[in-house]
Amino acid sequence: MQLSPPDSRKNKNKVILGIDPGTTIMGFGIIQISNQKMKLLELGVIRMEKIKDPALKLKTIFDKTSELVTQYLPDEFAIEAPFFGKNVQSMLKLGRAQGVAIAAALNKNVPIFEYSPKKIKMSVTGNGNASKEQVAAMLQQLLAIKNLPKYLDATDALAAAVCHHFQDNGTKSSGKKYGSWNTFLSENPDRQKK
Repeated sequence: MQLSPPDSRKNKNKVILGIDPGTTIMGFGIIQISNQKMKLLELGVIRMEKIKDPALKLKTIFDKTSELVTQYLPDEFAIEAPFFGKNVQSMLKLGRAQGVAIAAALNKNVPIFEYSPKKIKMSVTGNGNASKEQVAAMLQQLLAIKNLPKYLDATDALAAAVCHHFQDNGTKSSGKKYGSWNTFLSENPDRQKK
């Protein structure tokens, strides 16, 4: 029998902002955690395909991320890490978008957590190779979303927030476990009655 120590985070109420960075479409998803229950606050995308200047796209990402932080006051910020692909230019653009979104959150003193796409998919669906559609379908069930958005960048961002929640509270992650009472007591002497 394995025992996990009581964790004060499990009852903590907090807001998590998830971002799926992009320079054409940036997804965002915001959840509220209240006594371990997730509630969807907002889900959407910021479309930038009409903005031609790359610098203005980055400014838009910074400004819109800052607005989301100001409006929803997230306690934590989860973002999808850029994946390594064959197209170096795409990776560079994605890395810049991610960096600007992170800077906007850091500018407002929000702690940042970064997860690989595979980690996010694994956390949400149990399959690190799940499709965007599979991730969206699982989120629809988890958060009782009536209608999925047109752009799955939004659900990818939401998945980053949900992944962070699962990692933060020990659900579906390798949290600290104790193999016996003796181990538990030796690592938690303040929990013993004397």
